[in-house]
Amino acid sequence: MVRTLQSQQSRVSRMLVILLITLSVILVAILVSVHQLDVFSIPQHTTREQDMPDNHPLHDKMSRNVDTNQLLIDKAQRARWLAHQWKQKFRELQQQMEEDEKQPPMNILLFYADDWRHDTMGAAGNPIVKTPFIDALAKEGVRFVENCVTTSICWISRATLYTGQYLARHHFEMLGRGRTLLKDGKPVEMKLEVPANETLYSLMKKKAKYFVGHAGKLGLWIDHQEYLGEGTFDYFVDEDGWHWREMGGKMVHITDKNTGDALRFLKMWEQKGKPKQKPFFLNVAYFATHAVDGDTRQYMPQNKSMAMYENDTIPIPATATEEAWQKMPYFFRPKSGGMNEGRTRWMWRYDEPDKHQRMMKNYYRMASEVDTSVGIILKELEMQGQLNNTMIIFTTDNGNFHAEHGLADKWYPHQESIRVPLVIKDPRMSPEFFGTTNDEFTLNIDLAATVLAAAGLDPLPTMMGRDMSILYRKNGFEGEVAATTSQSRRKTFASTNGRQYIDPSSDGGGKYHSGSESSWRTEFFYEHPMHSHPDYIPSSEALVRKDYKYFYWPNFKYEQLFDLKNDPGELNDLITSKNPVHQTKLKEMRKRFVELKMMAHSDLPVIL
Repeated sequence: MVRTLQSQQSRVSRMLVILLITLSVILVAILVSVHQLDVFSIPQHTTREQDMPDNHPLHDKMSRNVDTNQLLIDKAQRARWLAHQWKQKFRELQQQMEEDEKQPPMNILLFYADDWRHDTMGAAGNPIVKTPFIDALAKEGVRFVENCVTTSICWISRATLYTGQYLARHHFEMLGRGRTLLKDGKPVEMKLEVPANETLYSLMKKKAKYFVGHAGKLGLWIDHQEYLGEGTFDYFVDEDGWHWREMGGKMVHITDKNTGDALRFLKMWEQKGKPKQKPFFLNVAYFATHAVDGDTRQYMPQNKSMAMYENDTIPIPATATEEAWQKMPYFFRPKSGGMNEGRTRWMWRYDEPDKHQRMMKNYYRMASEVDTSVGIILKELEMQGQLNNTMIIFTTDNGNFHAEHGLADKWYPHQESIRVPLVIKDPRMSPEFFGTTNDEFTLNIDLAATVLAAAGLDPLPTMMGRDMSILYRKNGFEGEVAATTSQSRRKTFASTNGRQYIDPSSDGGGKYHSGSESSWRTEFFYEHPMHSHPDYIPSSEALVRKDYKYFYWPNFKYEQLFDLKNDPGELNDLITSKNPVHQTKLKEMRKRFVELKMMAHSDLPVIL
């Protein structure tokens, strides 16, 4: 049987690890043997002197020797212990590698939905929406309850997925265009500026040798072959911007189309990829629950779903009030006659009680349809015998305001906008993590690194996230060395591939940081560009922590500070507070905000 390049690289890596450990064991043995004549002639029971009665005949003799020989005894004991530990690790590593050799490479299935906020599923405690298949994934895997995006809008979040980078680095700020620069006095649309061979799909196809598919919303509106790599996809279908469309003489719903395309990919892989021992990577990129912009109906679920939630009453959020709207910064109510787009869409969906109920029920119906699709695709995996050999990720591109603060949609740094679902079920997951929740700040910049690591690749130096599997394999960070022997074939140290962790914040005594080899991030920088005009969608930035959040609105040089512990709804702006605690916190967070922003905008190989 012909080996794949991936398996060859894997075995070379394993051989190097075995060689390194073997040399270490030999070195320890040499050090032990150097001391053997001086040390091992001492009776072995001398270490139990404390257990002997004071009148024991050997007690006096050992007491006389203790000063001259104790140092040698301690060194010998340490050397023997170290040699034993290394030998044990070596045996464990050999055993794990032998087991890994018997296992086929792991498939990776990404369910990537649209406009779902963190609580749009039953597993998150939502009392209305029904998502039994995603909930089941959460019971078999880990649900990340503080997962966030670094920019809350479709195309930027998707560009971050494909590159592992902040907007500040990949620069894809406008749908279909990227950023616009002046060259020779003429505006030039830069599109996606990250080289095609450095994008996630290309790396999975050409480096990891996976069978690669995309079914659903690509979300960039650019030529996928030019900017994501020619020959990158074994299967590619891009569906975006509609809920119902006539196809083959009948009306088709986009979620059904997404499902069918995903099943076609899996059948194709079974026929073409599986026989060649190629694992697959598939992104099922749902358009739901995104609204159809400009259509007064907004959300148009399938007919078979209309009975769902018919007799339910959707709770109105506590911050969906006129008072909350009036507490938004003054520029959300422009005097120029313009209108903030978040407020405009609030009027489309939530300005009347009956309309609010109708919109939310249709939104939840579309979410449940996505959940049904997830179940159908997982059933196909099970029928192919691949369910237990597939890493499954469910997440979304951005959150969504459901009338909180008098707004609809996303964009801004509030919790409803930046927190999104993340559920991971992974064959490598340690059993103690099944059905658990994790409250670390995981980010969408981590997705690329996590997928690449599962395929046996390190993240590129230009990528800014890290492998999330560290959080649920073996004992989390404590088990990182032990976890290196599993299928991802990570090195026996925290692999950063030349990237650096930045220094912790100067405040908090080391409490606030972007992570290290032994800890996960406790803060992050958020950014969103202005669109069209500051009155329409103003630029927003933030420093996000679990206790406080600092907002900065660049177009208006406007600041806000919120105490999330005492004000989770982000209603009471503390920017003008005279409380010394708040004043100190503001000063500290301003400083750290600038530091993280500079790192995000730099070309340095950093992990944020």
